[in-house]
Amino acid sequence: MAQAKAKTEKCSNTCEKLPLPDVVWAEDMAKLTWALAHPSRVRIVRLLLNRTSCMCGEIVEEMPLAQSTVSQHLKILKETGLVQGEIDGPRICYCINKDAMTKLKKLIAEL
Repeated sequence: MAQAKAKTEKCSNTCEKLPLPDVVWAEDMAKLTWALAHPSRVRIVRLLLNRTSCMCGEIVEEMPLAQSTVSQHLKILKETGLVQGEIDGPRICYCINKDAMTKLKKLIAEL
């Protein structure tokens, strides 16, 4: 079966001067997008977006990863603020930080 070749556009020869984003905007964008720079973290975020909250063990059941690996990814997501965790006895209940997700969506839209 023949595949259709994608039409590629050539780069423009004109040089348009666009303002650079301010440092804070760039740092926020880099921090939040770095949190999603690994496929497993993207899957964890997607899982949490579809639930109100989730224990680490429930996330491990959905992922083909060891519990320690999932915990490491959750730690990174928490450090960047996309995910928050609330202690529930001996376990931590994770959920999406809606404010951070809204901020990420806004930053991407401004890109």
